[in-house]
Amino acid sequence: MTLAIDVHGLNKSFGDHHVVKDVSLQVEQGHITGFLGPNGSGKTTTLRMLCGLLTADSGSGQVLGLEFPGEADAIKLQTGYMTQRFSLYEDLTIEENLAFIARVYSLPDGKRRVDEALDRLSLGARRAQLAGQLSGGWKQRLALAACLLHEPRLLLLDEPTAGVDPSARRDFWEELHRLAAGGMSVLVSTHYMDEAERCHKLAYIASGRLLAQGTAAEIVDSLHLFTWSIRGDNLAALSEQLRTAAGVEQTVVFGAALHVSGQDRGRLQSTLEQLAAAQPALHIEPIATTLEHAFIYLMAHAGPAGNGAPA
Repeated sequence: MTLAIDVHGLNKSFGDHHVVKDVSLQVEQGHITGFLGPNGSGKTTTLRMLCGLLTADSGSGQVLGLEFPGEADAIKLQTGYMTQRFSLYEDLTIEENLAFIARVYSLPDGKRRVDEALDRLSLGARRAQLAGQLSGGWKQRLALAACLLHEPRLLLLDEPTAGVDPSARRDFWEELHRLAAGGMSVLVSTHYMDEAERCHKLAYIASGRLLAQGTAAEIVDSLHLFTWSIRGDNLAALSEQLRTAAGVEQTVVFGAALHVSGQDRGRLQSTLEQLAAAQPALHIEPIATTLEHAFIYLMAHAGPAGNGAPA
C-alpha cells in the first residue's frame, strides 16, 4: 500500500481556539477518501495545512513522498486544491480563466493543457462564456478543470458539490472515479451520505479530533451499534420517550420510521420488547446499522463542534 498522505500529530490554533487537535491522517494512492464532519470541525483547516496554504503549529509526515511540512512548496506544485466557494474570476471567460491559471503555473504548453481541460470536462462549447454566467454545476466543472491544469498527483476538494444539483453531482463523482482509476489520489470533504458511500475510505472529524478512519464497513462495525426500526403513530413523541430508556443511545426519525440504536443489544432489545407489549400496534424489527446511523452517533458523542474559529 502506497500512501499519498501520511501525516501525524497535526495541530492548528487561531488565537485561543484550538481548531485541529493531534490529527493523524492517511490517504492511499489512487483512492478517494471522504472527509466528513460537522461545520466548524476542522476539515477546511486540515485541507489548507496539507496543501501549504496554512502552516501547521505542529505535525509531521509525508505528502506525495515529500516531507511535510518541510517541503511545502514542492507539495503545492503537485497538489490541486478546490475551495468551498467558487474562487475564479467571474468577469473572465472559461478559457481566459484557465489560460490565466496556466500562466500562474508557468506551464510551457499552456494552450494545449487548456484545450485538453476544456475537452475533458465538456467545457469546449462554453469556452467563451463568462464564468459569472455559469450555473453551479458548470462553475464546479470549471473549478475542477483549473485544479487539474498543472497535472497534480493529489486533489484536495473542500465540499465541491455543495449547492449543486443531483445530476451535476453524479457527473462530478464519475469524473473523480475516472481520475482515481488513473492513479490520482483524492481527499474530499462532503456532507452527503450518498457521496460518502462512493469513497474508498472515510475519515470523520469533530471538534478538531479525528474520531474514525477506514472503510464504511469498518467504521460502522467499530461502533458496535445495534439498530431497530419502529413504525406506527406519534413517532416524534415516542422518540422523546425512548431517549432515556435502558439501552437506548440514539433515536432518529427516518421518514415513516423511528430508528433506535444502542451498544448493549440485550438491554435495548428488552426495552423494545416491553414497548411492543405496551403498544402492540407498533411494528418493531431489527435492521442493519448504516453509515448514516454511525455518523449521527459520532456527531452526538463528540461534544460541541463549534468553537468560534474558522472551519
